[in-house]
Amino acid sequence: MMKKIALYVATTVFLVVATTTVILYGRGYNFNLVDGKVGIFGTGILAVTSQPNGAGVYIDDHLTSATNNTINLPPGEYNVKIAKSGYSTWNKKIKIEKEVVSSVYAFLIPTAPKLDNVTESGVGSPVLDPTRTKVAYTVSSSDDPRKNGIYILDMGLRPILTLQSSSSQIVGNTIDNFSKASLSWSPDAKELVATVSAGTDATTTYLLKTTFNDNPQDITATLASVDSTWKTQEITQDNLQLLGFRTELQNLIKNHFAILSWSEDETKILYLAGDSAILPQIIEPALIGTNSTPEERKIVKGAVYVYDIKEDRNYKILDSNSLSLSWFADSKHLIYVADRRINIMDYDGQNKTTIYAGPFIDNYVFSWPDASKILILTNLDNPTILPNLYTIGLK
Repeated sequence: MMKKIALYVATTVFLVVATTTVILYGRGYNFNLVDGKVGIFGTGILAVTSQPNGAGVYIDDHLTSATNNTINLPPGEYNVKIAKSGYSTWNKKIKIEKEVVSSVYAFLIPTAPKLDNVTESGVGSPVLDPTRTKVAYTVSSSDDPRKNGIYILDMGLRPILTLQSSSSQIVGNTIDNFSKASLSWSPDAKELVATVSAGTDATTTYLLKTTFNDNPQDITATLASVDSTWKTQEITQDNLQLLGFRTELQNLIKNHFAILSWSEDETKILYLAGDSAILPQIIEPALIGTNSTPEERKIVKGAVYVYDIKEDRNYKILDSNSLSLSWFADSKHLIYVADRRINIMDYDGQNKTTIYAGPFIDNYVFSWPDASKILILTNLDNPTILPNLYTIGLK
């Protein structure tokens, strides 16, 4: 009987110890030697992912692991480097806290990105639609006059053979010279306005559907009414985006933000500070395990910031709205154009990387919807040819 009781007690103690050990390990506690003493010490967890995966993770310049893995670390600040041959290197200072999971995602840019043409007949004035999935443009130099007019490139399509098949003509030049039109999208991305100039003051404005148009609607006389309707749609859409947010957040956005654009997943706002102010804390107490990059809650009028709604953190990007800035489709990065270079950086302003320093036209730089490439307009510095749309491959 005593042996059975002893066995029962031993089994119970073992199970308790094992369960406790598993729980402590799951919360980041490990057996370690610290200051000459062996014991259970609290650690934090660094969860590291990258695109592409399989990159080396260097902690304070020591190769520690590969990406798509977790690393237990004592609390403190660490210089984290993620590197893979053929790709740009990612660096950031990360704060590790006891029993807290800190997540890191590194988007590694190929050092030799691939350039592919999307069009061949020459492109004029490409315009991105509000959904960031379609680009409208004009063609005026096709060998076949029937192919001149207005086209739409649907970046959301997955063509079987080439990207060229993603474009379709929506109107030709039979009614007017649409090849020379200036274009603008409706807020719902279902219509286009094409303005055709016939002289110094003579212009005709047409309303087009995004599919083939047999009879474009002349709205020259009613353009003011169309503009008013579209402006109302924009205001309605802006208000709908704020619905569901707590009142304090809505007031923060309305009172201090001149919104430049929302991230694709609508969790972050790229904005121009409408005034100088100190942003109130929306989430209290502050969340743990958030982005380690120091935030700035004291904003300066005219500077550009990114506000992370989910984490209630604010990051300064630029001192003024002097560069072309737009969201990359993954909602974790920004595209910015400066000094005739196309760059990508983390949404908190870190890891600025030049992805393309070749020739391109103006600021016609758009993210592909699946975040696999960038769309640009360029003639490759050949003045004898018209510019075309090209993609810069990032994966």
